[in-house]
Amino acid sequence: MSVKTLLMPFITQRMLSRKRLLAKRERAESLRAKQGRPHTLMYFHQVDDPYSALVVQVLGKLMAAYDVTLQVHLVSPPPDAAAPERDKLVAYSRTDATHLARYWGLVFEDPGQQPKPEAVGQASLLLLNAIEAGVFVDDAQAITHTLWQGLPLPPGPAATLAKLKEHQSLADRLRERLGHYLGGMLYYEGEWYWGIDRLYHLEERWRGLGLARKPGHGFLFPRIPDLKLEQPASAANEIDFFFSFRSPYSAIVAPRVFELARLTGVRVNLKFVLPMVMRGLPVPAPKRQYIVHDTAREAHARGIPFGRLNDPVGAPAERALAIMPLAIAQTRGEQFVLSFMQGVWAEGMDAGSDKGLRIICDRAGLDWGDVQLALQDGTWRAQAEANRELLFSLGLWGVPSFRVGNTVTWGQDRLWLLQQALLATPQAV
Repeated sequence: MSVKTLLMPFITQRMLSRKRLLAKRERAESLRAKQGRPHTLMYFHQVDDPYSALVVQVLGKLMAAYDVTLQVHLVSPPPDAAAPERDKLVAYSRTDATHLARYWGLVFEDPGQQPKPEAVGQASLLLLNAIEAGVFVDDAQAITHTLWQGLPLPPGPAATLAKLKEHQSLADRLRERLGHYLGGMLYYEGEWYWGIDRLYHLEERWRGLGLARKPGHGFLFPRIPDLKLEQPASAANEIDFFFSFRSPYSAIVAPRVFELARLTGVRVNLKFVLPMVMRGLPVPAPKRQYIVHDTAREAHARGIPFGRLNDPVGAPAERALAIMPLAIAQTRGEQFVLSFMQGVWAEGMDAGSDKGLRIICDRAGLDWGDVQLALQDGTWRAQAEANRELLFSLGLWGVPSFRVGNTVTWGQDRLWLLQQALLATPQAV
C-alpha cells in the first residue's frame, strides 16, 4: 500500500467534512465584515448557455428576497479541457434546460440549435451595456429570450466590441482565479453554486446569515426531491444506469437509483464504463475540485455517507469492472455496486488491495474464489466499451447517466425526471 493510498482517507475525510465547510464559510464572513464589504453575489453569465438563460429569469426574484448585492460578469464558454465532448454538452444542455424550465415554470424550449454567432455577439454587447447601466436584472431576461427565439434583438446603445472583449477577458480570468470554468455559475464568499440546481444551498447559507428579507417564507428554489410515493411504473419497466466506479456523483446516486426501482417495480440495467480519465479524456484540477466538493454538499443534503475516500483510479476501478459480469450473472450486481461505492467513497477502503476488495465482495455476497477467477477474465473490457458506445449514441458522454424509454438524462440530481418518465401514462396506439 502506498503512502498516498494510506493517507488519502484521513485527508479527504477532513477536507470534505461538513464541519470544515461551515468553518470555511464562517471565516469568509468574518473576513468580509472586517473588510467592510457588503454581501455580494457574483454571477458569471454565458450568453449562449441554456442554463444561464434560466438563471436570468430568477435573479430578480432572488435579489428581491435576500439582502444581497449583485455583480455580473459575462464569460466565455468553458475551455476545451473542461468540455471534452463540446457538441454533446451543448446539445444536451438545451434539452436539459427545457426539462428544468418546465419543472420551475420558466421559459425555455430547445430550438434545436445554438443562437447564431452574430446574434450572440450583439446580445453580449447589449448585456454589457445593461451591466454598466445597472439594469442587468431588468433587461437580461428579455434580451436572452429574444436571442434564443432567433428574433431581431432590440436596438439601443451598445458597448464597443473592444470593451466587450476586455470585459470577457477579465471575467474569464476572475472565474479561473476563483476556481471554476462554466457559465451559469454563482459565487458567494468562497463557494460556487451551479445554476438553479444549487440555489437551495445558497439560500440555506443566506438564511443562516439572516439575509432573508422575509424570514418566515420558504425557499424560492428548494431541492427537487428524488422520489415520490411508491407507485408502480406504467410507461417503462427498466432503467439503464450508466456509471463509473471512479465517479463521486455515481457513488451518491447509486442507492437512490435502486430505491427508485424498488418504488416503481422496475429493473435496473447496470451499464458500467471506464472512468473518463482512463478513457483518455482530461479532467482539469478545478473541475475535479468542484465536483468532489459539490458531491459532498449534495451527499450531506440527502443523508448519504461520503467523504472518507480512496480514489479508485487505475487498478482498483479495473478490478471492480472485472467483477461486474460475475456480480450481474449471480444477481448480485446491485449489492456489489453499493458495497464498492460505499467502501471507496465513504469508508476509505483500498480496492486495489485484496484485503479491501475482499471485504467489499464478501458483504455483496460474492464468493472470493469466484472473484479471483473473474479478475483474470478480461472480457469486461468489451462490455464496458459497448456501454460507452451506447452512451455516446444517446448523445451523452459522462456519468451518471440514465435512460428510461425515450427519456435520456445525465446527473445525480435528475432522478425526478426518471420518475416522471416511469410514471407517465402510455400513449394510446
